[in-house]
Amino acid sequence: MNTDSSDQQFNVTDATENSAEVDAARTIATPDEVEAYRGLLTGTDWPTLAHAYGSAAEAPKMLAALLDPDQSVRTKALDYLHNTLHHQNTLYEATVPAALYVAAIVSDPRTTRTVDNNRHSFPDCMRAELLRWVASVANEVTDEAEALSHRYGFPLDDYPPAGGIQRIRPLLFSASLPYTKDTNRHVREAALTACIPLLDDPRLLHHHRQPLVPLVREVLGTSELWQHRERAIDALDAWGEDSSGLAGQRNPFLFCDSDLSADGSSVWFAGPNSAEGNSEEPPF
Repeated sequence: MNTDSSDQQFNVTDATENSAEVDAARTIATPDEVEAYRGLLTGTDWPTLAHAYGSAAEAPKMLAALLDPDQSVRTKALDYLHNTLHHQNTLYEATVPAALYVAAIVSDPRTTRTVDNNRHSFPDCMRAELLRWVASVANEVTDEAEALSHRYGFPLDDYPPAGGIQRIRPLLFSASLPYTKDTNRHVREAALTACIPLLDDPRLLHHHRQPLVPLVREVLGTSELWQHRERAIDALDAWGEDSSGLAGQRNPFLFCDSDLSADGSSVWFAGPNSAEGNSEEPPF
């Protein structure tokens, strides 16, 4: 994939504002839109954007490394997504164009390459891990996260990175949706965990929520991972759908790193955010 886009230069403001105009009835990115957002890698003024540790000047190199032939390099780039661009579930200025770039490359065949197993990942393919990262980002701007932020006196409306992610939810959804029926079970489950929080966007829920109900029940609801099963139960209950017969965590007091490592999640992965960007809730 050629990430050089000299004829299509964007900055983060252009990208998030343009994506806000996505037709609610369509919501699926066109090939031209996907290629345009790949241009964010070279067209965004990354040094002026902040992440957890300051300037995001190194972001283009690290994001490009998600598709590197070397598995250890890819894994390091994935760790950068989690621990620098989305540290402790916090959204930063650089998180927004990074999310657009992730959405643009998730269909790249190179994302079927594996990554090392660590606290954020299965020993599985990069595509599943990118979708899990999208899920984590999307969870920070759900209706529940917004209500919690208001309760603590930090409304999402007053935080530009949160507004940026909210505006691009249709594009993140369009990148995730095709993989809800993927042949790889990990990819399929990861795609569903991404779609669920994105469906809080009013531009999406009326057109896309109902068709996903059977998949949430049949795929996430039967997952080997208790976090995914509970995610299915919570989503179905919130949507007014039947969740009977689904089993969540057998023992609610069993919440340890060893269980989470099988899921590929950190302690704070994909929970509603607090004012500091940390979660007080279990994953999913």
